[in-house]
Amino acid sequence: MILRRRIGDVHAVDQVSFQIRRNETLGLVGESGSGKTTIAKCMLYLEPPSSGDVFFEGKNITETFEKANRVQVLALRRRMQYIFQNPYASLDPRMTVADIILEPFEVHRHIPRDQWLERMYELLRMVGLEDYHAERYPHEFSGGQRQRICIARALAVDPKFIAADEPVASLDVSVRAQILNLLQELQQKLGITYLYISHDLSTVRHICHRVAVMYLGKIVEIAETDELFDNPLHPYTVALMSAIPVPDPKQKRHRIVLPGEVPSPINPPSGCRFHPRCPRRIDICSKEEPPLIEVRPGHWLACYNPWPPKHVFA
Repeated sequence: MILRRRIGDVHAVDQVSFQIRRNETLGLVGESGSGKTTIAKCMLYLEPPSSGDVFFEGKNITETFEKANRVQVLALRRRMQYIFQNPYASLDPRMTVADIILEPFEVHRHIPRDQWLERMYELLRMVGLEDYHAERYPHEFSGGQRQRICIARALAVDPKFIAADEPVASLDVSVRAQILNLLQELQQKLGITYLYISHDLSTVRHICHRVAVMYLGKIVEIAETDELFDNPLHPYTVALMSAIPVPDPKQKRHRIVLPGEVPSPINPPSGCRFHPRCPRRIDICSKEEPPLIEVRPGHWLACYNPWPPKHVFA
């Protein structure tokens, strides 16, 4: 093992295929390590995929990133941006807010220099900050304000697609609502498409039009938001839904606790990757991988023995 440079392959994302419609928010949920962030980074070529293609507005952008020149790559970067999960780590502590937001202008040169300051103040006001905040450093802001700065930085190049990687995970509940409402307002105003990654299923239901559920590098279920929350079919999705807290101490719910741990992506199980922990597994589950098929209009599922429709776990 010491002498070998390659010991094994990590199947972080394996044969995943999905579409995001224009001006839509697609939620991506699943346990930590299921491959959600890897998908987002591969889509923006922050992490070069080992295989497969990503299409944006009908063009194969994987080939563009691999073969195009700097001018073409920057033109594509302006249309696709990323909001990172941790606003405390994604902002340079030695740069003022003005420096942070002006940096995309310096890199891309997509607007005249004499418009930079005016555009910077416009972006600050757009995300709910004041003009005087431009002279401050990141450590002088709260978590919610820092995330607003990250959103303003992403909007600086007028993108059409934004991958938001748990943008409210480190924020208070009241601040979460403000950021989510801000994202929705910007979507309606600017026509932005989102890939929204989160562990918080309540925020997913609030902001997303469709939801895809991932487990160990695979999408196991994808449907319209209300359809998925009201009628989950995959045993893993049902287990996730059963864990959503109910704001009523008198109401009791049957919590489905899955046994064991998530297997290693280096050596995933044969057949269905969820079968070692699945309460509804049958013989075929350990032998053949279930295909992702459309079981109802707009509702896709990869399972040989799903829960019956309108299954109630309360």
